[in-house]
Amino acid sequence: MKKVIFAVIAVMAFGFANAQEQTAKGKWLVETNTSFGATQVGNTGFQLSSSDGETKWSLGAEGGYFVADNLAVKAGLGYNDLGHSLSAFSYKVGAKYYLLNKFPLEASYTGSSIKDADENPSFLGLQGGYAWFVGKNISIEPGLRYNISLNEDYSKSVFQLNVGFALHF
Repeated sequence: MKKVIFAVIAVMAFGFANAQEQTAKGKWLVETNTSFGATQVGNTGFQLSSSDGETKWSLGAEGGYFVADNLAVKAGLGYNDLGHSLSAFSYKVGAKYYLLNKFPLEASYTGSSIKDADENPSFLGLQGGYAWFVGKNISIEPGLRYNISLNEDYSKSVFQLNVGFALHF
């Protein structure tokens, strides 16, 4: 029994040490998310949905630089096909902090530019999750995100379940 406990502690310590190295000051982060839940304008990840014979999809990615240990400043770009011959260009800026090197917490501003729209949607996003480092430079990060609408008449605040895929350099 002592050997099993020792082996579990050793594996956890190795994973913790590996995560510390990948979220250190001066490292880079490139990621994308798949989002499940309400379809939202302003998505900088992957999303695909279909209803009423209309398919909507999003494609995008984000990058970040660790300005301090566990703290990355991020920016992202995305393209959204909203159906009904509407499309949007989306952008995101924010910060991501890895609490205990395993729990990513993010705050960001997301905006969109929709052709011929009177008002473009914007959101304040708050996200939390877990970073599972499956390799030296790869993490899978499931999380829950709440996008607070900053436009009262245009869009609604939404919850999303995200599964992120990140490369650490």
